[in-house]
Amino acid sequence: MGYFTDHMARTGGRAILKMAHYLPVYDRLLRPWQGRDASFLEIGVYQGGSVGMWRGFFGPGARLTFIDIDPGCRAHELPGTEIRIGDQEDEAFLAGVAADRGPFDLIVDDGGHRMSQQIASFRALWPHLADGGLYIVEDTHTSYWPGFGGGYRRPESFIEFAKGLIDRMHSWYTEDEAAFPFDPMAREIGEVRFLDSLVIVAKERKEPPESIVARDGKVTRSRRILTLRNRRSGI
Repeated sequence: MGYFTDHMARTGGRAILKMAHYLPVYDRLLRPWQGRDASFLEIGVYQGGSVGMWRGFFGPGARLTFIDIDPGCRAHELPGTEIRIGDQEDEAFLAGVAADRGPFDLIVDDGGHRMSQQIASFRALWPHLADGGLYIVEDTHTSYWPGFGGGYRRPESFIEFAKGLIDRMHSWYTEDEAAFPFDPMAREIGEVRFLDSLVIVAKERKEPPESIVARDGKVTRSRRILTLRNRRSGI
């Protein structure tokens, strides 16, 4: 099994609410982080069960921060953790948390799940995610629920926002500067993963992409692919 899957049978009186299929995903995805003294932020405390789960996952020197809008969640704070009370849509609040506790290696949004909340939090916190870090948004099925501000193909949904991150990642290759200009996030987005009810964005600071031609042991590098225009086919 894995840490997250096994942990569910070892919880105490503080409840954890997760979709069952997240657990093996986290076991695979986050295994390299286990035992590390990472800087971690989770939005959403619920009944406090995840506070102990994450504290047990990371190393003893990890900096673990949790955010919730409910002042009662302060009671779930454990040694080695800090719970901040505030609105995940409040840019100033998030900036203050990031200034005090960031930059973060891992950010998990398990907060209110409304479209405005997920998008506002991502925009405010992405600059405070460390190079090599992961930004994970849970329960993105709410993007299809009108009651949460979502709806199928609704432009305001987080899923549609995340699809736009794919465009930003590829904006190096634009041939339409007016409609599709280069976006600086192309230098930061390493990958965007879509799983059932999860969106995972990896931060990877990088140079402009280049192509390589290798023949007879000689390697030639070029960024011509970024300047070609009006291509009909091929690269």
